[in-house]
Amino acid sequence: MIRLENISYTYPHTVQKALKNLSFSLPRGSCIMVTGPSGAGKTTLCLAAAGILHHEYGGKKEGVVFVDGLDVLNYPDLTALAQKIGIVFDDAEAQMIFTTVEEEILSAIEHRGLDVAATEERLNSIITTTYLTELRTRSPHNLSGGQKQRVALAATLALGNDILILDEPTSELDEHATTRIVSILSDLKKQGKTILLVEHKYSHFKDIVDALVVMENGTISAIGKPGDVLADVRLKKIVIADFSGIRTMPKQAHQDAQFPVSSDPIIQVRDLSYAYGDILALDSVNLIVQPGEFVALVGENGSGKTTLVKHFNRLLTPTLGNIIINGKNTRDCTITGLARHVGLVFQNPDHMFFADTVNEEVAFGLHNLGITDGNEIIDAALSEVGLAHTKDLYPRWLSRGERQRLAIACVIAMKPAIIVLDEPTTGLDGDEARLVLEILKILQQKGHTIIIITHNKEIATNCADRIVTMEKGKIISDSCGGA
Repeated sequence: MIRLENISYTYPHTVQKALKNLSFSLPRGSCIMVTGPSGAGKTTLCLAAAGILHHEYGGKKEGVVFVDGLDVLNYPDLTALAQKIGIVFDDAEAQMIFTTVEEEILSAIEHRGLDVAATEERLNSIITTTYLTELRTRSPHNLSGGQKQRVALAATLALGNDILILDEPTSELDEHATTRIVSILSDLKKQGKTILLVEHKYSHFKDIVDALVVMENGTISAIGKPGDVLADVRLKKIVIADFSGIRTMPKQAHQDAQFPVSSDPIIQVRDLSYAYGDILALDSVNLIVQPGEFVALVGENGSGKTTLVKHFNRLLTPTLGNIIINGKNTRDCTITGLARHVGLVFQNPDHMFFADTVNEEVAFGLHNLGITDGNEIIDAALSEVGLAHTKDLYPRWLSRGERQRLAIACVIAMKPAIIVLDEPTTGLDGDEARLVLEILKILQQKGHTIIIITHNKEIATNCADRIVTMEKGKIISDSCGGA
């Protein structure tokens, strides 16, 4: 269905090739999974396979892409290619343009020219298939990241294409929702659909994957049956994350004493409720976190995890109840004032970046705190996350994993006692994800209180001291981490 022959590509205004002489075929009815480190070229490969690179992008292109036996350049435009290929991008929100979930899906169905009855039947079928019944009248822009991914997938399925290209469709999904997507794709494959899947969750998809492609630095390092590829120990570490041993990492000899030891809680959540309009996102939540703890917040998409942590630095103000940070009620604090105590790393680090260099990006937070001569602080923060060599680079030139570490550097430069991270391993391969967790463990050893939102049970079990589980805006369990 899709064949790439000797594809090389260089983005405009760059000299480094994003793809280098890359060739492979996606046979009809097959599922090929592409994985590898961030910055390896996986998304660029998707753009090439969909014909978008050749029709819409500048830069230098070499080689030929065939879709259904025809050179993509022989298709008049992307609309013609869209009759064959449906694509879900890694940034689901970028695909949302309508005011309700139902309208998003309906707009795709209407392209098929079905009558009213058939349209309604297909709409209901897709909403049921993608488990969106309770969300059909909600605005997609007010959904959680994982819920947005399901909406984007539903809209793509509505097109009825024979070829699906999915760029990390489960990166922001919890375990339950990921299992649902696997089931959906399994059924689509049985129906004869052809699937190109970029993912880091190999263990979830292994039963439907016919071939595994590992990319590094714009090239294919390995391609073949999954068992054959994973026989290489180095490649297996990239494909499958191993978080064992992180909780018992040796303590650092240079442990800081920058945070006073206290027996008082560093965070107190008291009867917290919060509503988005008429949607109750948090319902009488109570939580106490002690200084220096490593807490994992887990739960399904939409359970209230992100809403809860946004209260810690007053990005949100309680509808009811109170948040006490280091003895201070957040209602009496400014966002800038709380930044001295709480640092928040967003799920998508790109939402934090706007400066021209890595150095300026880290310096921005310091300037907000009134620190104008912070070169030593910046250098130390970048060194802490292994990015000292990138200080003069444009932040968006960094790989996904490097951008995640830069976001952490921006926060730790301001030396907050509490560091909150929303899904810090999203989109990272096994090696990158472990590196981020090791950095966080070292920060805990230096006295920081670490709170992470994660859908990964292995991370919660192997890294956290406590696992706090949320469901429908409530905390339903609070237990110790792994052994």
